[in-house]
Amino acid sequence: MQQQRLQSWRFYSVVLAMLLLAAVLLWRMASLQVLPDADRGFEFLQGQGEARTVRTEPISAYRGVITDRNGEPLAVSTPVESIWANPKVLLQHPKDWSRLAQALSWDKAMLESRLVKFSAKEFMYLERHLPPHEAATILDLGIDGVYAQREYRRYYPAGEVTAHLVGMTDIDDRGQEGMELAYDAWLTGESGAKQVMKDLRGRTIKELGLIKSARSGQAMALSIDLRLQYVAYRELKQAVANFGAKAGSVVVLNAKTGEVLAMANQPSYNPNDRSNIAPASLRNRAITDVFEPGSTIKPLAVLAALETEKFKPYTVIDTTPGYVQVGRKTLLDPVNYGELDITRIIAKSSQVGMTKMALQLEPDVVRDMYYRLGLGQGTGTGFPGEAVGVLPAYDRWRPIQQATYAFGYGLNLTVVQLAQAYAVIANEGVKRPVSLLRTDKSPPGQKVVEAHYARDVMKMLRKVVSDDGTGSRAFIDSYSVAGKTGTAHKADAGGYADHLYIGSFVGVAPADDPEIIVAVMIDEPRDTKYHGGQVAAPTFAKITEDALRLLQEPPHSKPVRLSVSPKSVDQLAAHGVAL
Repeated sequence: MQQQRLQSWRFYSVVLAMLLLAAVLLWRMASLQVLPDADRGFEFLQGQGEARTVRTEPISAYRGVITDRNGEPLAVSTPVESIWANPKVLLQHPKDWSRLAQALSWDKAMLESRLVKFSAKEFMYLERHLPPHEAATILDLGIDGVYAQREYRRYYPAGEVTAHLVGMTDIDDRGQEGMELAYDAWLTGESGAKQVMKDLRGRTIKELGLIKSARSGQAMALSIDLRLQYVAYRELKQAVANFGAKAGSVVVLNAKTGEVLAMANQPSYNPNDRSNIAPASLRNRAITDVFEPGSTIKPLAVLAALETEKFKPYTVIDTTPGYVQVGRKTLLDPVNYGELDITRIIAKSSQVGMTKMALQLEPDVVRDMYYRLGLGQGTGTGFPGEAVGVLPAYDRWRPIQQATYAFGYGLNLTVVQLAQAYAVIANEGVKRPVSLLRTDKSPPGQKVVEAHYARDVMKMLRKVVSDDGTGSRAFIDSYSVAGKTGTAHKADAGGYADHLYIGSFVGVAPADDPEIIVAVMIDEPRDTKYHGGQVAAPTFAKITEDALRLLQEPPHSKPVRLSVSPKSVDQLAAHGVAL
């Protein structure tokens, strides 16, 4: 019996011990996983676990799309993968360096050198902006410390054709040139963030939740028509090549709204491949580069003269004997034109006639007109690096300064400014800001010249493109046009270079009801033909005719040309006419 009681006591002792042990275990489990205030309890353990597996990852924002006025994409962002490494982790696995270097097409010594350089950091880029399939090949190696990050890369479908206007971004998707820079804040989105759970190799195994949604950048529609842009770029590139020119620019402006329908420059660059970009090719010369306009400025000076009422389109000026002495300078016409009215002075581009007219005006009259037309000030584009040109004002005007002002020397401007000034003439005296963004309605304009003066000058410009004028090669069979040629010596050290020229042409079409302004500038044509009527006028004609057809402008009745030989331009040029 005593032995039975002893065995029973042992049994209950064991059972009690087991129950106590179970109670202790339950208490420990409760303290670790239930009780919030326990030392190193569940909050501590949960925090430790999350610290090892839960990460906050950025969500890249999509940069806004840039399109032309019709919605054709000019700049889009495509998803890419960037490979990065944690040097602290990767340095612990030297056996993987050879495989990684081979996958990256790197030298192993180069990889090792970079790891040592960034050894104190936890982040280091290995490759940026890889296509997803190339990034997957590297990640499939399963190397500890090597990860991928989703980013976006800018792509420009039109390439070099729109490069100067659209611009480009850097590797971090920040605007660096052109409209990408000017409207960077508008186009740039706001990055988001999310929580993810990762394994020991850094691979995401679960998305835990969204912290902040990414906000895409806003889209932007430019004013250009991509169809017209291709035409302008093609013809300018051909002209620069044909005449061996150093550079060139074209601007096509909507006469009624001030919108830029096309803007092209040579040389250009491909923003999708920046391995061989020359710094000189980055400039949007139509906006950032200035030049002396030469004879293209003469109609603006005539506009000022008409406004004084001292001159009418039919006012006759005697240019005999074909030259005029102003101070120490002798200003020449190629031949003695004799008596010319103001209209024929413009058509013939008579230097003597313009000089005699200018010297009869008050000194500030011409400069005031130039300023009202937009010279010497911004055009309203907001483009980075836009030049305002130089429009000097003098306390005391010397006669030679008055004369040169009237025929395009002693001041400088941009191609866009010149196009804007001619738009005022086409718009019957109304000036509008130039816009690189699409406008849904015509912006209000400012009346700067009375309409009848602008109409008188427009009639003169139509004579320029006749066979009797210096711009006959700008004539178009299907549409009426008006415009003016310009040829200017380029400034050089100590004066003007004898064999360096700028040839230009600015025109309006259709002349009866203007729709577009086309300004063409050819810089340093090396061919024997260098006058504006030879190098720029034909380019104007090709661009204008194609542009009006693309804009579905109905052809006009065939204009009547004068019966003078079509070789008159070359004959005038041979005599040194400033065409």
